[in-house]
Amino acid sequence: MTSNPADEVAVAEFLYELWDANWDDGPLGNYQVLAHPITKKTPRRIYFTYSTGGHRSGYVDRQKIEADGEIYHGYTMRRLHLTPPEIPSRPARPSLAELRQAMADAHPDRGGTDEAFIAARQRYERARASA
Repeated sequence: MTSNPADEVAVAEFLYELWDANWDDGPLGNYQVLAHPITKKTPRRIYFTYSTGGHRSGYVDRQKIEADGEIYHGYTMRRLHLTPPEIPSRPARPSLAELRQAMADAHPDRGGTDEAFIAARQRYERARASA
């Protein structure tokens, strides 16, 4: 059985962006990968449509992004990638025992400073209150 080329679905291509959903307020690190559809490729440029902020279009230098795998799009201040970037993992929160040890290590009697000890104690107290 032969397939009709008109029946085949074209493979969609995208430029990808690692985007922090809480960039304007709240804790950083709530990452998402946005996919901006590629609308046209020429020998010099790749044209795409932003998946956020309406249906504006833009373009990047094709040779540079294909050589490096990513490019900084200065007009929008976004870093765009040819393949989906990995979402960075958030560091694990320290345990109460680790915070207590850090507080002890920062004590002035052990060579720490008053400011370092106070900051370590505040971190410990906040973690203890939330546990």
